Formats: sequence, structure tokens, C-alpha cells
Amino acid sequence: MSDKPYYEHHVFFCTNVREDDSRQSCGKCGALDAQGYAKKRIKQLGLNGPGKVRINKSGCLDRCEEGPVVVVYPQGTWYTYIDNSDIDEIIDRHILKGEVVDRLKI
Repeated sequence: MSDKPYYEHHVFFCTNVREDDSRQSCGKCGALDAQGYAKKRIKQLGLNGPGKVRINKSGCLDRCEEGPVVVVYPQGTWYTYIDNSDIDEIIDRHILKGEVVDRLKI
């Protein structure tokens, strides 16, 4: 068995929708649209598939007040974002170049 991760990058977008307003909810901040956008962009770049990049939806990642949040594994780098340009920057810099996007890191 290999110690190498199955995916080069496994990206999780919290898409949790909290019905009460006790805490912020990533799902109410456009997270599902952002996840769909990232998945489409990765596919357009030809980076999807086994051994490459996987973009997934996630339930609550428990960083609600810092959200919306996305986490990139195997590095375990946490980001927040506002719009698709932030998602593009995470893809272009972190996924493609291996650079941490400090201005979005949480």
C-alpha cells in the first residue's frame, strides 16, 4: 500500500445550511455555487480524476464565524472567500503552483 494520497489535492467546501441563526452558515453565503464553480473550473483545466484534484461538498466544518470556508488536503490549508475571483486565486496559486494564498488563509 502506498503512502501517497489518492488525490494530489482534495478540496472540501462547507455547504452546511443552518436553519436557525445561532451561528453563521456557509451554505447561506453562496458556498454551493462556489463549490460548483470550482468543480467546473478544475474539470475545464483537465485536473479532475483519480490522482489529481477532487472538489467535494462538505457538511459543517465548524469554522462558521470565519466562513464561508474551504479546506485543501493533504496540506490542511484553510481558506475563506468572497467570490469566484477568490476561488480562481486558490486554484491558480495553491492547486496549480503550490503557493499558499495568505490573504485568504484562515
